[in-house]
Amino acid sequence: MTVEDLVSAARGQMEILEQRGDLRVPIGVVTDDSRAVVPGSLFVAVKGERVDGHEFVAKALHDGAAGVIAQSPVDTGIIPLVRVADSRKALGIIGSRFYGDPSSRLTMVGVTGTNGKTTTTYLCKALLEGIGRQVGLIGTVAYQIGEEVIPASHTTPGALTLQGLLARMLKAGLNAVAMEVSSHALALDRTAGCEYDVAVFTNLTQDHLDFHSTMEEYFQSKLKLFTELGRGRKSGQRAVVNMDDPRGSQVRAACRVPVWGYGMTGTPEIKAEQVKLSLNGTNFMAATPAGTFPVDSRLVGEHNVYNLLGAIGVALHAGATCEQVREAVTQVNNVPGRFERVSAGQDFTVVVDYAHTEDALRRLLAAAHELKTHRIITVFGCGGDRDRGKRPKMGRAAVEYSDVVILTSDNPRTEDPLAILREVEVGVHEALQRRKDVEYHLIADRRDAIATAVRMARSGDMMLIAGKGHEDYQIIGTTKIHFDDREVAREAIRHLRDCA
Repeated sequence: MTVEDLVSAARGQMEILEQRGDLRVPIGVVTDDSRAVVPGSLFVAVKGERVDGHEFVAKALHDGAAGVIAQSPVDTGIIPLVRVADSRKALGIIGSRFYGDPSSRLTMVGVTGTNGKTTTTYLCKALLEGIGRQVGLIGTVAYQIGEEVIPASHTTPGALTLQGLLARMLKAGLNAVAMEVSSHALALDRTAGCEYDVAVFTNLTQDHLDFHSTMEEYFQSKLKLFTELGRGRKSGQRAVVNMDDPRGSQVRAACRVPVWGYGMTGTPEIKAEQVKLSLNGTNFMAATPAGTFPVDSRLVGEHNVYNLLGAIGVALHAGATCEQVREAVTQVNNVPGRFERVSAGQDFTVVVDYAHTEDALRRLLAAAHELKTHRIITVFGCGGDRDRGKRPKMGRAAVEYSDVVILTSDNPRTEDPLAILREVEVGVHEALQRRKDVEYHLIADRRDAIATAVRMARSGDMMLIAGKGHEDYQIIGTTKIHFDDREVAREAIRHLRDCA
């Protein structure tokens, strides 16, 4: 494969400003990391959030780069140069061509939204496998290729990593992929070169305003997944949209492909009726374009009704029958770190959940409130170096729905943990003015906070540990240490039992 082959395949998908040198030079590697350049590489200079790849063109040439794609004017001497209007976008498009356009040969399901992406993709995978598809998974918890599970570095990986994963899925015999598509990935064109068959919109609430300037900018990033449907070579695409979310109608209006709305109110194409919730699971009747059928799921909480509806839309679009959907749903026991129960012989309920936004925390607490038999004890915190605006809002939410609130550290990263907690406390104290009977504690050490909650719990209580979910680490400063809420809770319960 030559530089000319890659550039020719991308013509019409990216704006080419300048070409210099003999583009017929063969290429063995495509990379945007100058440290990964080896002789015969095509180096794509991308201006990142912290580092500008254009500053490393000379190093890439010294290490044997056979060609350069750049956005800014650079001197490459006799080495071929292609200058484009947007090298970040070009990276994904050229990466796709380099790996053989894998998304064109896979059924691509993209799920975006603030909350529910992980559970919805797990459900999509299970439901598509119920009709015989071989499905890969890309998301927050892990990347799955058949039996291989790769720890996830990002919810949606970088453009070249993503294209390489899709190519590996094809080589492994998979024919579909369910993937979370983050707003960061869409804003940074990590998904450039990917063409989706189905896109799902779950919801939009405040998050990532450390990256996006406004909620509107955040929404417009999400919307890109839907406005791109129908622009490429694939046909028969569809959007599946949560119409109970205030932004759902805008997503629907922006689509140029057929849309199935879903929800619990109004007249969406896919609707949950006669919903019954319990600690053992969720039951409802699904009214769909393919017919009405009962859904019996082990997933807990009203928020999971929405996740189920989105996945049902994907499965029906793929040709599943109502009976196939009904059967596949029963096979999903839980999703890692999403309302995941921890059992170690205690007479109270312990739930670990990834809820790390105000909306997600409210959904978790609402589900707990619906199912509780006694008190709700909530242990939570907020991550450092992330959207600070949501901190007091999460504090208010915790107090409004809980009987006991224990505020603790999440992943403080490079921020002072106590400074983060003081910002969350602003909302906590506001809500405590209205709910003076709520018991409140600040325990910065997360292990101590969980142990304290376990000691406080009485028979019938529901203890929620929110914010980290499936994560098995804590980031303090720039150091990542092992820390798993599930393990820590089990240890605390066993210690309590041993001391009894």
